Amino acid sequence: MMELHSYSHTEYETKITTVSNRTVTNSHVCPWFSPLAYFLGHNLVLPFFFRQIRITGQENIPETGPIILAPTHRSRWDALLVPYAAGRFATGRDLRFMVTMNECQGIQGWFVRRMGGFPVNPQRPSITTLRHGVDLLQQGESLVIFPEGGIFRDGKVHPLKAGIARLALTAESSHPGLGAKIVPIGLNYNQEYPQWGADVSINIGAPISVADYLNGCVKKDAKTLTQDLGKALQKLSKDHLVVANPPALAQVSNS
Repeated sequence: MMELHSYSHTEYETKITTVSNRTVTNSHVCPWFSPLAYFLGHNLVLPFFFRQIRITGQENIPETGPIILAPTHRSRWDALLVPYAAGRFATGRDLRFMVTMNECQGIQGWFVRRMGGFPVNPQRPSITTLRHGVDLLQQGESLVIFPEGGIFRDGKVHPLKAGIARLALTAESSHPGLGAKIVPIGLNYNQEYPQWGADVSINIGAPISVADYLNGCVKKDAKTLTQDLGKALQKLSKDHLVVANPPALAQVSNS
């Protein structure tokens, strides 16, 4: 598992349509597939594949209101682990995903689109994609954006794309009192390429209030917000080699 109409949750495909010569991006959560996928992922797929899944900081996820979940991106497993830690079974909320275009292709893309995913070109994000992201936040949705823009397996936090901050600031400034928040999440595996029996820790940080960064200069505000998000992700990713039996965590073990 980037960088704007309200649509029915009973429809399920991510589409790009043309209306009056204008390209429109929408996303939908499949009403039958999403609950099934959450159930299978939570109870079968992830517990079977990983030896241990450790989660800290779940209490930091707001139960209501618009949020952007901003995880580090270390593996394609991230797209399943974020919902595991912050989705339907953890918060009662389905998630929307802004993902790179190549992650919306093939079998993975079939799943991503039915779980609320929609594609973005991280090098040249379209205004319609950004507009859809803003609309989702203004509807109080929970949106997942990987701020690094791609998968990095070295355990380090790479420079963040500025789009996530601009999107959040646009949503908040155009809807005063919206209360949008960004929740940093550090995903840490004990293997560069996770294999069966790997360990993973999911560290969820304190939410960042977007309204605190509205100071009248969009470029400067976005830069400051991006820097603070980067610092939070650095802190959550320091221990990228999973340690055994850390305290105060939610844990699933197959050992």
